[in-house]
Amino acid sequence: MSVDHTHVQEFFTARAADWDSRFPDDGPAYAAAVTGLGLREGDRVLDAGCGTGRALPPLRAAVGRSGVVLGADLTPAMLRTAVRAGRDRDGRLLLADVAALPLRPGVLDAVFAAGLIAHLPHPADNLRELARVVRPGGTLALFHPIGRAALAARHGRRITPDDLRAEGNLRSLLGRSGWRMTSYVDEDARFLALAVRED
Repeated sequence: MSVDHTHVQEFFTARAADWDSRFPDDGPAYAAAVTGLGLREGDRVLDAGCGTGRALPPLRAAVGRSGVVLGADLTPAMLRTAVRAGRDRDGRLLLADVAALPLRPGVLDAVFAAGLIAHLPHPADNLRELARVVRPGGTLALFHPIGRAALAARHGRRITPDDLRAEGNLRSLLGRSGWRMTSYVDEDARFLALAVRED
């Protein structure tokens, strides 16, 4: 396991048990972000870095019982918390690294990624891997339930020009990784960037 992975697993393992109780009011923001993906009945979607699986219920509602919902996370403790919350009923949970997904090319219609980009050790390569598993024309949602400024303030920091989630930086990063950004919202109550998988 790489040092990057060890750090991420240690960070989230220590927080898994009380993760949901720390952010109890995020549900509506997750549901609204899932709506932004434009999923249809029968679609196949991955929640990349699913954590405790908070996006799985709205993803399941969007694709219906005929759709496929997968949740992949690197941290076993987060997946165990998802199971205890019963969210494994809404999607199949995979212990997997988003840098090397155990999925065939083009098998998905969409990827939902909440809070993921800040934890990617190699963002361009990792976003390219997400593009690999999505069909051309499929969609990606990069989401956070609060905006960049609010998140930075929560952690006692300020936004810097090199922030990956700044609109220009993110547009360029996505473009180098097989995606075309189609929408960008950064406000106190949410961050949501949508992108389409290029041909």
